[in-house]
This record gives sequence, C-alpha cells and structure tokens, in this order.
Amino acid sequence: MLTVNTKHLGFILLAVSLVSMPVAAAGQVPGRIPTVGVLSAGVASAPSTAVYREAFEGGLKELGWIAGQNIRVEYRYAEGERKRLEELAREFVRLGVDVIVARATSSIVAAKRVTATTPIVMSASGDDPVRAGLIASLARPGGNVTGLTLLNPDLRLKQLELLKETIPRLSRVVVLSGTVVPSERERQSLETAAAGLGLQIKQVSVKQADDLEKVFADLARTRIDGLLVRSDPHLLEANIQRIVALALTHRLPAVYWLRAYPQAGGLMSYGADLVQIHRRSAFYVDRLLRGARPSDLPVEQPSKFALVVNVRSARAIGLTIPPSILARADEVIE
Repeated sequence: MLTVNTKHLGFILLAVSLVSMPVAAAGQVPGRIPTVGVLSAGVASAPSTAVYREAFEGGLKELGWIAGQNIRVEYRYAEGERKRLEELAREFVRLGVDVIVARATSSIVAAKRVTATTPIVMSASGDDPVRAGLIASLARPGGNVTGLTLLNPDLRLKQLELLKETIPRLSRVVVLSGTVVPSERERQSLETAAAGLGLQIKQVSVKQADDLEKVFADLARTRIDGLLVRSDPHLLEANIQRIVALALTHRLPAVYWLRAYPQAGGLMSYGADLVQIHRRSAFYVDRLLRGARPSDLPVEQPSKFALVVNVRSARAIGLTIPPSILARADEVIE
C-alpha cells in the first residue's frame, strides 16, 4: 500500500506549481498578474477580429499564459480612425501595461510616440519598420520595438503575376490605396514589376468611404482589366464587404492581400497568413514578460504566404480560374 507523507505534500505541490507557472519578468511585482494591451487600427466587430484574438490568446496559452487567469489582455480598437490611436496608446500607458501589441504600422507608430520604455510588439506591420524609423535593423531592433513585419519586396510582383496568369489578356491594372498611400519607393517597385509583365499601372487612392462607389464607377468606365488592392486598416479593410460587392457589381477582377476579401466574396488573395502572424506575436510577449529586452529580439519576416481563390466569384464575373492557379491555391472557395 502506497503511503504519502502529508508533511511534505504541500511543499511538493507548491514546487510543481512554481515550475509550471510562467516566469515573471525582471522588475515585476511578485504575485502581480501581467497585463498586455493590444492596440488595433481595425474594427472590433469585423469577422476577422475574433479570429485574430483567438489566435493570439491561443499562442499565449501554448506558452503557459491563460487570459483571465495568469495574464490580463486588454483590447482597444480605433475603428479605422487613425487619430484615435495615440489616445488609446496613452490609455495603455496610464494603465501600466507590461507590453503593447500593436497591429498595423499606424498603431505601432502611435504607440512608439507615446512611450519609449514600454515594450512594443509589432504584429502585422505592413511597411518597412527600418525606413519608418521604428527599429534600427531587423537583426538588432534597438529601442523598445520588436516583433513581426509583413515586409516582402516580392509580394506585389507575385500578386500581379497571379492576376496575369488568371487573365492572360491583362494589360491595364489599377493599384487601389486608401488613407495609407504607397511610398515613392513602392510606387517605383510596382511600376518596374508591372513593366516586366507587360502591364500598365495606374495608382488610385480613396480618401473616405463615401467615395468608394464613385471611384469604382470611374474605374469601370476606364475599362481597366484588373485591380490590385493594397493594405489599409483604416478605410479599405474597414469596408471589405462594400469593396468586394462593388468589384463584383462592376465585374472587376481583383487581387487582394488579405484572406478576408475572398472569404467575403472577392476573387483572390495572396499574402502572409495573419492568423499565424498574430499567434506568433504571443512568442514575443512571452519572451518580454520573462525578462528579454525588445532591443535584443530580432524582427521576423513571414516565410509562408497563402493563395485563396473564390471560384464562385470568378464565375459571377465571367472568369474561369486556370487549373495551374487552383492547383497552387491553399484554399478554394466554391
């Protein structure tokens, strides 16, 4: 018969619990639950918001952090209004959060403006963080910012190639931007990529959501062959359903960067897997809470990109998706 010395049982259970608990970061008050603030430029009610939240908290859980138990996670959404971001970032500073996770470049910039000491994790930065002055280099960020970037110089070229392969007669493409306009360097890169494919590029931007209908009507009248929609969390991604509906109404074949577009009825998307990006950002939070310095954590770039094709939408605008595209697609929506 097995006997247990109850005198030592409490010590054993305490030792086991201490081993299984996440290690507190240097400087944290013992027994205090750390707090993470998630700052997003997007819309709280968007379908993708719940998916990204689940991915992030799932990543934390895998590392031993359970929201509401041994870690507190606060979410703030700017609802597409850029001017609200600094106000929300300051709120996090007043709350004394241990780490700020900032989604989209504008959120990262806002957080960086209000604090030089609170660690900031970039989650899905669409711009070059070095050129934006957020970090010193990918390998050695310096300062209080680290995390993940969506930066990939070949992404736009690949999107144009996919559109050209889908529509062999493609010759004129409009690149649609919102309030986040492309840099001169990106413009030149796009024009070079387009020229290599025998395409003519026209850059068009939308300043407010009320202009979307007019912009799409104008595009249809110019008889363009295709549309490339850039990343923009403040306007375009706050109006995904509207943009997809307008593209279908005017029979404009479009390639997007975000999976949410073809899931809402858009033709196709090619870009980094944001679900995995947000899950991976939990790794940085874990390292920072365990005492790592953001200046020493290298910034990661995406290594995997997903192609999503909506066959039903293709049929609606009179297109047949080539077998070569379908064979490479990570997801096909019938």
